[in-house]
Amino acid sequence: MPAWKVILIAVGLAMDAFAVSVGAGTSGRAVGRRAAFRLAFHFGLFQALMPILGWWLGTRVAAALAPVDHWLAFGLLAFIGVRMVRNGLAPDGAPRAGDPSRGASLLMLSVATSIDAFVVGLSLAMLQVRIWEPAAVIGVVTALMTWVGHRAGSRLRGALGRGHAPGRSSALGERLEVAGGILLILVGLNILVGHLRA
Repeated sequence: MPAWKVILIAVGLAMDAFAVSVGAGTSGRAVGRRAAFRLAFHFGLFQALMPILGWWLGTRVAAALAPVDHWLAFGLLAFIGVRMVRNGLAPDGAPRAGDPSRGASLLMLSVATSIDAFVVGLSLAMLQVRIWEPAAVIGVVTALMTWVGHRAGSRLRGALGRGHAPGRSSALGERLEVAGGILLILVGLNILVGHLRA
């Protein structure tokens, strides 16, 4: 798979983690560089491991699905993308209590933001793509975007004050999730068109 496709997939998958980290930074519940590191490390780790797990499962059934693998890859990426767009356009707005960079909250957020990466791993197995490089790129991109998102959220909180930052970060997170979903849909379309033209 070309590097640009891997990067687009990585950025698309990292949008959830980025939005969560911006929210954590603006909320004031996860303060400082240590909190940013904890979020970046765990989000990046889970985003790297989940596609490997999905790929491992996918390789067990890839041969049987070979005739329709490009349709399945497109369908999976489009499903994730559409879901992200819908979530971004219709947020639930449910508040989270406690420090999201510690304990059970951190674990649940790490899993929740990496479920889509598991499905991407399945689709890459069907395309017979070696998983190690994409998984590493996805993990590193997610970690970097999480770090940047948390630090940006912290600065936004300082600049706007406690009363305004959370609403701004929520709107930003919604837009980022929509953008990430559109990216994944476009990558899926590119894969499908490429196979149909071959």
